[in-house]
Amino acid sequence: MTTLDAPTLARGAADLLAELGNRAEVHDLYSPAGAAVYHDMAGADTQEVRELVTLVRALPGPVLDLAAGSGRLTLPLLALGREVTALDLSETLLALLKERLAQSRGSLAERCAVVHADMRDFVLDQRFGAIVLGTSSISLLDAAGRAALYRSVRAHLLPQGRFLLTTVELHAPPGQEEAEFAFTGPSGRSYRFFERWARADGRRVVAIFPTETEAEQLTVCTTTIGVLPADLLESELTAHGFTVRSRIPLGDQSGRHRDVLMEAEVAA
Repeated sequence: MTTLDAPTLARGAADLLAELGNRAEVHDLYSPAGAAVYHDMAGADTQEVRELVTLVRALPGPVLDLAAGSGRLTLPLLALGREVTALDLSETLLALLKERLAQSRGSLAERCAVVHADMRDFVLDQRFGAIVLGTSSISLLDAAGRAALYRSVRAHLLPQGRFLLTTVELHAPPGQEEAEFAFTGPSGRSYRFFERWARADGRRVVAIFPTETEAEQLTVCTTTIGVLPADLLESELTAHGFTVRSRIPLGDQSGRHRDVLMEAEVAA
């Protein structure tokens, strides 16, 4: 289980955790114990899917889905009729993806290679027309991890291939660093999502609680995520030999979270 210093949590999350006491089992969202919650949360989020699929449709060649998880983007990419490699570090999430592929119709499973590997340092025996890193997963990496990721991506892109990645920029006035949201996953389970934005060190701490808290034991998921503005990522990509061709705003740009899809290619 994860131990988390309560002062790093949003106040509402810290209060609820204290109220639950020993009934709360705290796990990292990306741990095996958190996989079911992550899978449910990702399934409730359709952000970026249409835009990524539209860009990939115009790019020839196989597709590499990095940090593929349980297949939030993998399945829509396979629906294009393409060969897709789904890569993730979590064996638990990849097992969920394999279950979904086994239950799918047609040739989806036949066209999907599932790879257990680290997106920061992977070696595959082919190159790709599109390498996708969605769900703002790049924000899970520190600067050294992102540099390693860029090197691995460059080594696996076909000529004129594209690296497609998303990030979230946070916009909130001072005094509004904390927020709470509610969501319901495809499973029908509902959750309370707490966020605390630590501006000084460019990160946000999230905590996810089940809405129903009557059970004797409850799984509470937490994780710390970097806040990576698009300008910072473009600067890093340029320094590592990429050219950013476009930035595509995603969804509502008036709220606290503003998602951006970036399209990059290896510089000539």
